[in-house]
Amino acid sequence: MKILITGATGYIGKRLIPILLNDGHELICTVRDIARIEHLYSTKENITFIEIDFLKADTLNSLPQEFDVAFYLIHSMSNSAKEFHILEEKCAFNFKRALEKTSVKQVIYLSGITNDTKLSKHLLSRKNVENTLRSKKYALTTFKAGIIVGSGSSSFEIIRDLVEKLPFMIAPKWLNTKTQPIGVRDVLAYLSKAVSNLTLYNKSYDIFGPEIVTYKEMLLQFAEVRGLKRTIVTFPVMTPKLSSYWLYFVTSTSYKLATSLVNSMGIEIIGEKSHINSILKVDPMSYKKAVQLAFIKIEQNSIISSWKDSYISSGNLKDYIHKFINVPTYGCFKDFKQRKVINSEKTINKIWAIGGDNGWYYGTFLWKIRGFIDQFYGGTGLRRGRRSKTELLNGDALDFWRVIYANRNQQKLLLYAEMKLPGEAWLEFKIENGILYQTATFRPKGVAGRLYWYLVTPFHWFVFNGMINKIIKI
Repeated sequence: MKILITGATGYIGKRLIPILLNDGHELICTVRDIARIEHLYSTKENITFIEIDFLKADTLNSLPQEFDVAFYLIHSMSNSAKEFHILEEKCAFNFKRALEKTSVKQVIYLSGITNDTKLSKHLLSRKNVENTLRSKKYALTTFKAGIIVGSGSSSFEIIRDLVEKLPFMIAPKWLNTKTQPIGVRDVLAYLSKAVSNLTLYNKSYDIFGPEIVTYKEMLLQFAEVRGLKRTIVTFPVMTPKLSSYWLYFVTSTSYKLATSLVNSMGIEIIGEKSHINSILKVDPMSYKKAVQLAFIKIEQNSIISSWKDSYISSGNLKDYIHKFINVPTYGCFKDFKQRKVINSEKTINKIWAIGGDNGWYYGTFLWKIRGFIDQFYGGTGLRRGRRSKTELLNGDALDFWRVIYANRNQQKLLLYAEMKLPGEAWLEFKIENGILYQTATFRPKGVAGRLYWYLVTPFHWFVFNGMINKIIKI
């Protein structure tokens, strides 16, 4: 079966690809930036990548004409609460118009449960996308999922932050809202088993776990799995704005994303029963089981995808990482260090393990202060951490940096800053002929950018010297 996958670099897309390959399908994956993913499958057969931006209709000319099934996994192309629904509708319209010229027989769309009479903007947008995707040229199969729970999912990571950081919580009243969470493995089972299933043509199904729980119960059950005792008191007069700040300062989400989540969390997400479980032979796991399996993946250091690696997690959306791969030289300030490497393998291992729980090797308190300052001004701070303890891939989030280029064979790592700055910044590590070159580059924006660089230069000298010395130390 020949299958087209959109959203291939997303949380679900990255996990669906290996399942479909194992099922023997031939995959065509559309991505906005091929540099983010192509190298992951360089040794795999039956998979190709093409660069398409569904917001730009002219890029769809490269879409192949012959395939059987398409997955539509595109959500929230922007973190702007004012415009995301317009962009989602435009993407869906361009996708539909392009697919109606192909041989596709079935489109499978992953949406959200939209049964409440009062829906948030995000859920209304999901519903609108479903209506936009309907066509007389192909069959549409829609799965509407509850909150998805799995290693690296946004809901899982936000709940984890709350539970592990706060032994006592004074929380908003929306924690009493009911929902039906579903494990990510079950979502993937529904999607993969729906391929070319005629019974599901032009049908829509809610998919959800076996329990109806409140967000408060989800937090407490999560704490139970982790062996933690937590007390939660809901506060009825906490406004949406205060709730958004509460999520933003405690968890790793951006403020704009926190606002969107708060608007959605006041709405019950309860699915309508159907025969979909018996049709596809899926037996959804409990919420606790989904949490337990997520931690097994975390302990094995085998998280395939994380919502934090989406550009939307930065709060400062960047569409294409390859735009930043050529570090500028003109009009830039640089902090350049070099050291002789005693053991290349150990040095590269240290570089590939930088950030997250391992920290930045030197001046940890200064990194933390910089993270707090960034968070105060609406940035991500150091809260995102990293997807894997030892692995770095193009596009990964790394604290308040983004991995632009990571190649162990070439012994080179390039990071782009996603912190709040009056300019742009890069940090590069490169080993050549037994020498480690560490270069911090800053391209200032206006007078403020230049003043910023002169202000932080003394700290750079202290931190970057210490960091490179620690990296080369055996």
